[in-house]
Amino acid sequence: MQKPFMTYEQQIQKLRDKNLLVPNESEAIETLRLNGYFALITGYKNLFKNPTTKDYRDGATFNDIVALYEFDAHLREMTLSHLLHVERHIRSALSYAFCQKYGDHQAAYLNPNNYDLYPQNNASQVNKLITRYLKPLIARSTEHQYIEHYKNQHQNVPLWVLINALTFGTLSKMYQYSTPDIQFSISKEFDGINERQLRQILQVLTDFRNVCAHNERLFSFRCAQHEIPNLPLHKKMNIPMQGTQYIYGKRDFFAVLLAFRYLLPNKEFTEYKRSLNQMIQKAVTANQQITEDELLELMGFPENWKRITAYRKV
Repeated sequence: MQKPFMTYEQQIQKLRDKNLLVPNESEAIETLRLNGYFALITGYKNLFKNPTTKDYRDGATFNDIVALYEFDAHLREMTLSHLLHVERHIRSALSYAFCQKYGDHQAAYLNPNNYDLYPQNNASQVNKLITRYLKPLIARSTEHQYIEHYKNQHQNVPLWVLINALTFGTLSKMYQYSTPDIQFSISKEFDGINERQLRQILQVLTDFRNVCAHNERLFSFRCAQHEIPNLPLHKKMNIPMQGTQYIYGKRDFFAVLLAFRYLLPNKEFTEYKRSLNQMIQKAVTANQQITEDELLELMGFPENWKRITAYRKV
């Protein structure tokens, strides 16, 4: 059955009936009004519940949930900012390599023969990329003034213009189906990874970027289908394994941190890591129910995660 509408006061009472302490009702109501019950409570409540009784653990408070929610919100904002930096670099490198080989006329990126059509199923995926994601930006009116300007003034939209309108997912696919020499030109921009590794990393970052863009829970997210490849840092950091599989840094948020270590400039990554550590410490201090070790485990972080900058990437 669909759950009935509840006033803010009824929402608070429901939480109290489930053993959650609400120290300041007026502040709690204001928080619910600004963020919504579903985003705030439904997205984070299970971490504070007794799995047997389904009630909140003794001593759990509304403020504990808010502290974790705010940590995740700030984590999304900061991570998305750096994802956009990676995205911008990939856009620049891909458009440069493609145009250097094929020229800057729009017919070049609309021609399936300018992509890697092998193995056999690549051909259908390349056609899908062109017909569903590239050609509509040329054939139809868009809200991108820079694209419309090139259409009207030059009757041609070069890739270095069009590429700014592509989603990260489409950008990742365009890299995936580019010819090996173009992939090589792009991957060599980053120390320690090859063309195949970059392809896998971009697939994982696409999943995490979508989580950020849709304001979903980030810190404990796990990719369902994609994982980053085994990298030198997995081995150098002695990440524990289960069989032949690394336990951390494949589908979890630590995979994002590893990806950033390879894809961001060293100075920017160091700053990101410093800010991330500060956020984790603040979240643990503000939350009386989840310890630092528990939070790191939920994020997929090994105990020695801070040593990620102590080793060379290759």
